[in-house]
Amino acid sequence: MNIISNKIDEIFLLPFAEKDLFLSRFERFEAKKGAIVVNAEKIERYVYFIEKGIARAFRETVKGETTIWFGEAGGVMLSFLSFFKNQPGYESIEVLEDSILYRISSNRLQELYNQYLPIANWGRKFAEQELLLAEQRFMDLQFKTASERYQDLMLHSPTILQRVQLGHIASYLGITQVSLSRIRAATK
Repeated sequence: MNIISNKIDEIFLLPFAEKDLFLSRFERFEAKKGAIVVNAEKIERYVYFIEKGIARAFRETVKGETTIWFGEAGGVMLSFLSFFKNQPGYESIEVLEDSILYRISSNRLQELYNQYLPIANWGRKFAEQELLLAEQRFMDLQFKTASERYQDLMLHSPTILQRVQLGHIASYLGITQVSLSRIRAATK
């Protein structure tokens, strides 16, 4: 649970007692490669932290699946619509490797937010961080070329390129696999 502990600290340093309490509320959850941990169109009741493995969020479209997010060890997986609005989410989250996850129920997390100000502040900082990441993703898709987005992925998440199928990477970049092959060839 070291990776999860470090991720919590990275988001916002909690006093020892609150961090210990927070971590004690997590339960270990193992998922096999290909397992869908969060299902689209269902209300998800848990927030997951990735201890080991890799995952992707995707949405089904008429053209197939569109990958919208990747998460590695230390990443947090949840349906924001389920968590904030108690409504079915629009994305599914699949683990791409056998994974060790830690999860906490949304209700339990909300209780901690209500009872412990430092944990509520942690939640606020987490939400801010996720909002900034979503804004960056939106800006990248709007204003960067596919080649620039690929270069960013190489720089910031090189293990994704080594561990994830090219089809998922192409989908995430908003391009075809053929275009991804051309970009990869041009960067060698």
